Amino acid sequence: MQLGMIGLGRMGGNIVRRLMRHGHSTVVYDKDAKAVAGLAADGAQGSATLEEFVAKLERPRTAWVMLPAGRITETTIDTIAGVMQDGDVIIDGGNTFWQDDVRRGKALKQRGIHYVDVGTSGGVWGLERGYCMMIGGEKAVVDRLDPIFAALAPGAGDIPRTEGREGRDPRIEQGYIHAGPVGAGHFVKMIHNGIEYGLMQAYAEGFDILKNANIDALPADHRYDFDLADIAEVWRRGSVIPSWLLDLTSTALADSPQLSEYSGFVEDSGEGRWTVNAAIDEAVPAEVLTAALYTRFRSRKEHTFAEKILSAMRAGFGGHKEPKSK
Repeated sequence: MQLGMIGLGRMGGNIVRRLMRHGHSTVVYDKDAKAVAGLAADGAQGSATLEEFVAKLERPRTAWVMLPAGRITETTIDTIAGVMQDGDVIIDGGNTFWQDDVRRGKALKQRGIHYVDVGTSGGVWGLERGYCMMIGGEKAVVDRLDPIFAALAPGAGDIPRTEGREGRDPRIEQGYIHAGPVGAGHFVKMIHNGIEYGLMQAYAEGFDILKNANIDALPADHRYDFDLADIAEVWRRGSVIPSWLLDLTSTALADSPQLSEYSGFVEDSGEGRWTVNAAIDEAVPAEVLTAALYTRFRSRKEHTFAEKILSAMRAGFGGHKEPKSK
């Protein structure tokens, strides 16, 4: 199939590369001409303008927008929708607020344009590992685009099958799900990222306690000087708390036991706030996720080792760059 990609950053560019590896054709656009040229050298069709980008797509066109949530995504979708036609599809694969998806989907439907929202997890490792995708949109449209999603998904890999799943949608075990109508994909991804906040905070606080187990305030025979890199590594092997986040933590600590290159300043990308707001709307208690969000706010004023652990994990899975410590 053919897919057009707008936004060739950390994830957009690698999505294009993974699709081409699986035999799909691609048309690309980015305001950075060097990014376009780089992918064109790998086999994509480059575009100098959004209008040229749309013109190079075969009908029914499919354009994937992979840009930061907010005004730039809104403006880009408005622009390409103005030159697309009945039956074409616009995909938003960024971290858009799900209620914006619902609004956009209704507006585009009146113009005959289909809208699909794809919550995309995989970060900078997605080219090799594949992307876990949570998809919202009309069933017929999502099904037609299945070759694209199947190519991007990680596949079953060596994860054991869950008993009792016979007869269920086989796409789930490949790492992607049609979660529901427009907005459902980004809603599920929002909760995914809210949970991510809580998991990261639990690891971060645990390692901070271990690091401070030898402080002078403790009795001499109650002090321990732990090797955090070794503890992270041993927990990866047979314990009940392994995860990719722990893998990233182990790597970071092995490279830099004090994490001195990390400031401890931890951003929140929006989904954590939206998750807490959804919990409030639904009257669902979410103490851990709320506390994890507020810890990120506090990190911008004072920094602990726990926050350096958070910074290290974010750099590992998403390539996020934090301000350097002074």
